[in-house]
Order: sequence, then structure tokens, then C-alpha cells
Amino acid sequence: MKLKLTTKIFIGLFLGVVVGLMLQSNSSIAMTYIKPFGDLFINLIKMLIVPLVLSSLIVGASSIGDIKTLGKIGGKTLLYYLFTTAFAVSIGLLLGKLFNAGVGISMPVEVVAQEAKEAPSLISTLLNVVPKNPIKALVEGNMLQIITFALFLGIGATSLEESKSKAFISFFDSLANIMYQITGFIMSLAPFGVFALITPVVASNGIDILLPLIKVIGAVYIGCVIQIVIVYGFTIKAFSKMSPFTFLKGISEAMATGFSTSSSSGTLPVSIKCVTKNLGVSDKIASFVLPLGATINMGGTALYQGVCALFIAQVYGVDLTFSQMGTIIITATLGAIGTAGVPGGGLIMLSIVLSSVGLPLEGLTLIAGIDRILDMARTVVNITGDMAASVVVAKSENELKKVA
Repeated sequence: MKLKLTTKIFIGLFLGVVVGLMLQSNSSIAMTYIKPFGDLFINLIKMLIVPLVLSSLIVGASSIGDIKTLGKIGGKTLLYYLFTTAFAVSIGLLLGKLFNAGVGISMPVEVVAQEAKEAPSLISTLLNVVPKNPIKALVEGNMLQIITFALFLGIGATSLEESKSKAFISFFDSLANIMYQITGFIMSLAPFGVFALITPVVASNGIDILLPLIKVIGAVYIGCVIQIVIVYGFTIKAFSKMSPFTFLKGISEAMATGFSTSSSSGTLPVSIKCVTKNLGVSDKIASFVLPLGATINMGGTALYQGVCALFIAQVYGVDLTFSQMGTIIITATLGAIGTAGVPGGGLIMLSIVLSSVGLPLEGLTLIAGIDRILDMARTVVNITGDMAASVVVAKSENELKKVA
């Protein structure tokens, strides 16, 4: 029987813990002979970030940036997704702070601590979103500036005649697909990478390093419930006058499918059926809003970024400033547009968020082993946000009919 990648990653994590415990009395072996393979895996992920974000965001923006084509529906949908995603990552940061899952674990990184002390103010961060020199931003890996530049390129390309922009968009579409292929290959190495990363950590710190992960799971699941019940429930009631209970009852089949499959795209047919048959959303709205949401809406994943970024910062003894938290919110919100369809997108997107505030990517190994458990919950939030958007937009366009 062929094992799924997530199962293989879990096995890699388990074996890494076992071997790490066996090497506790002689951790130098793990550090000398095993850790380099983990470092290589992290370097492979770092290699992906800039070309992956640039190409996928240009393609994503070019598909939604034509205001003439999208009109009011596209604008409303995009605004809803960005607004609720920003709320989601903020909830994640708040819960990460409240749970303090990483406090008490000592894995200091002096370079990161220095970066935190020198963090710019929130106003400076916002001003620096627009790059003075886009090439410099690409070379330095300045994620916020790369995201902004890519969005402008994508929107600018679709404002031109197709004959003038087709070659440009095709090039980056091809590059994006190549990067997805490379991402898939690198993620296939994740079980070995996780093993090589977690073994020296456990060998040096013992089993105590894994116990706080229970808090991380709890924080993410509580955050997902808050996002669904309060954020989406409020928008449904305020903008469509529909009862949140009616909404949740109508989409329960899609939520169950999303939880079991951990795939927004795989749940799409069920989501369309739920909103059209059970909630009265027109086919016109559902066929546009839901596929778009499956591509760019990642409310649950953004919430997960907030919790995990705080956890990793606490593990490495980094006290994130207000401006750095603002950077996480902006990066996770805008980054969702470009990374939703990437295989292994949750961990890849987390690496982008960590890079934006100078946190070590080595922290990914602490999350990788429980990523499947977190993925089920965040997928439910993602698809719930898609369906909530379809109801809100349909109501605003008089495309929401009453159902018995």
C-alpha cells in the first residue's frame, strides 16, 4: 500500500524522535552526521521562496486584476477574502500569545534576536511595502516588497491588450508551474528532512521539546472555531441577514468533506452544491466566487501562520515587536493569493511568513509532524470562508434566493 506524504512525514518525525532520544547521551553524533541533511532540506525550501512567490502571484493577480471583466463582483469577493484573512491571522497571533506554547523552550538564535531588536516601526514597515528597487528586493528576498511588485506586474499585465501581455503572462505561468513541480519534488523529501531536523533537536533538548505542540494544536483549533462562528457568522448575519445557524447547517456536508480530505479544491463540487441547493446562491455567483476562493482564500491557513509564527518565535527566544506582527499579518494576507494552490502550501507559506520577520526556518520541523492535524482544521476554515463570501456577494447582487 502506497503511503501518503503526510503519513511519511509523521513516520519521519516519529523515527527522528526515537533516534534523538537514543542519542541524547551523545548528541554530537546527531549534530555532526544527521543535522547537515536537515540543513540541506531547509536550503532547498529557501531556494523556492522568491521565484515561487513572484511567479505564482503574478499569475494569480493577472487572473483577478482585470477590473473591467470582474466588475463589482470580483472587487467585493477579493475585499471579503482579504478582510477576513487579515482577521484570521490576527486571531492566530492573539492565541499564540495567550497560549505561549513555546515559552520555556530554549533554542536561542543570536542573529534572529538581533534582527528583532532592530525591527522598524509599523509605519516604516508599511512604507517599505513598495520597493524602491524591485531587483534589490528580489536579491535580498524582501517578501513584502516582492509580493507588492508581483501584484502590480500581474494587474498591469491584464490592463494591456492580450496581444501585448500574453507572452509575459505565459512565461510566468510556465515558471509558476515549474516551481510547483520542484516544490512537489522537494516536499517528497520532507520525511527525510523532518527526520534530519528533529533528531538533533530531540538529542539536545529531550522529549520536552514536543509536549508544547499539544498547545499549538489546541490554539489552532480554537482559533478556527472563533473564525467560523464569530468572523464568518458576523459577516453572514450583517451582510446577508441569514442566520449563522442556517448557514452552518447548509454547508455541513462541505465542512465534513473538507475536514476529511484537507483539500479546498477537492471539496469544491460539494461546496457549490451546498451553497446553491441549501442556501440559495445563484449558479452565476457560486461558479465564480468558490473557484476563486479555492485559489486565493486561505483564512484558516493564515490563522495557522499566526499561531505557528508566535510559537516558533517563543521557541527561539525572539520577542516579536508590534511592527513585526503587522508584517506577519500583511505577508500572510497577501501571500495567500499566490500560495493557495501550491503542494505542501501550508509549510511553504509558513516559511515565507517566517522569512518576512527574520525567524529561523529550522522551526518548520517542529510544525511539520503535526501539519496534517492542523491542515484538516484550516481547510474547514478556508472552504467556510469561500462559502460565506458566496452568500454575502450573492446578497449584495440580488442573486440570493430564499430556500425552503
